[in-house]
Amino acid sequence: MPALLCAIMGLLGIVLASAGLFGVVLHRVNRAARETAVRMALGARVGTIMGSVLRNGLALAGIGAGIGLAGSLAVGRLMANLLHSVQPHDPLVLLAGVLVVLVAAALASLYPAWRATRVDPAAVLRAE
Repeated sequence: MPALLCAIMGLLGIVLASAGLFGVVLHRVNRAARETAVRMALGARVGTIMGSVLRNGLALAGIGAGIGLAGSLAVGRLMANLLHSVQPHDPLVLLAGVLVVLVAAALASLYPAWRATRVDPAAVLRAE
């Protein structure tokens, strides 16, 4: 039962972190609509725009994963009695945690990246 509860809480944490990252990346895309419109008007490719948004989302997630990794290393000894058959500083488990966060960040950044490529340069520049 405690393992199931921990798994559910971990899954809920990933979902909440993904939703937060989705909101931040979408907000950044909306704020940079004019820049995106100018880049597209000057001939930027869809892949370049999409890659830029994905890189920004993964950079935010990388910073968060680094802070989380440092926190888990710092608190690992305090949680040792709750872990069964896993060491507090097991590199495979830590790497798996970081990879899960980065994959969730990539998935959360896909819609904002797609939305950035659908900007109509003429309409955005006319509105400014």
